[in-house]
Parts: sequence; structure tokens; C-alpha cells
Amino acid sequence: MKNLEHRFELFIFNSRWLLAPFYVGLIAGIGLLLIKFVKAFLAALPEVFTGSSGEAMIAILTLVDITLVANLLLIIIFAGYENFISKIDTHEHEDRPDWMGHVSFSDLKLKLIGSIVAISGIELLKYFVNVKQHTDHDLMWVVIIHLTLVFSGVMFALMDRLSGSHGPEPESHKAAIETDKVKE
Repeated sequence: MKNLEHRFELFIFNSRWLLAPFYVGLIAGIGLLLIKFVKAFLAALPEVFTGSSGEAMIAILTLVDITLVANLLLIIIFAGYENFISKIDTHEHEDRPDWMGHVSFSDLKLKLIGSIVAISGIELLKYFVNVKQHTDHDLMWVVIIHLTLVFSGVMFALMDRLSGSHGPEPESHKAAIETDKVKE
């Protein structure tokens, strides 16, 4: 019976690999965003050179928006893979981001909501730059949605702090922070 239990637990543990295709799909999503970024960049060129400053700013904010979404996907891919499937072995590559290996599921939720709030803020800024083209009703809903996302982010952070799920930092992360302080 113990052997059967062990095999079943191994089966459950190995089922984590079923998530791998999801992360491959997210990588492909970054590729799709790259195509969208190039299209937006090419569309921004005439706006920057011949359009008004508001039109140019909206075109640039669109590029920032797409970039933030791509960054968000990358964070989800790295942290999700490391938290749920396997550690990414980069052989201590010099370009390995410091946060890799230190983002818990709780940290991932906070980074996710923080990124969503930043993206929402950029969309809100686009509306305000182009305020004459929107109704008061549209602006009201954009502000309400943004404030709801901000409130949600604050509540996530508060719940995380109250639950104490943000445990002590690993020694390697503390050492990386100290090294950064010394460099400054």
C-alpha cells in the first residue's frame, strides 16, 4: 500500500509539467506583442513628426503600454515556472535578474496587480491627454476602474502583510541588496 501511495504522490508531483505548455504559450504571446509593438512603432512615426504633441504622446504611451504587458508576461513566466514547475538553471549567468528565484506566489500576485495598475494608469493618462475626444461618462468609468484596481492592489498588499506570508528574505537576496547598496 505504501508503494502505491508513493507512486500516486509521484504522479501528482510530476503533473506540474502540464503547466509547461501554458508558459510556452505565454512566450508566444510575447512574440505576438512584439509584432503589435512594431506595428504601433511604425504607426507612431508619423504622429511624432507631423501630429500634435497630444497625438505623439498617446502614440508613445501605447508603446509603453505594450512594453509593460510584455514585462508582466515575462515576470509571470519566470516566477510561475520557478514556483510551480522547476528552478531555472542559468549557471549563475551575469544577466540573470536579481529577483529570479526570490519571487514567491504572494510576491507574484503583488507584482501582477502592480503591473495591472501601471497599465491602467497609462490608459487613464491616454484618456486625459485626449480628453476632448471622450465623454464625461467614459472618463468617469476609466477613473472608477483605475481606482478599483488601485484599491485592489492596496488590499492585496495589506492582506499579504497581515497574513505574514511575506516571510524572511533568503540570505542570497539580502546579499544582493547589500551589494547594490555598496555600488551606490
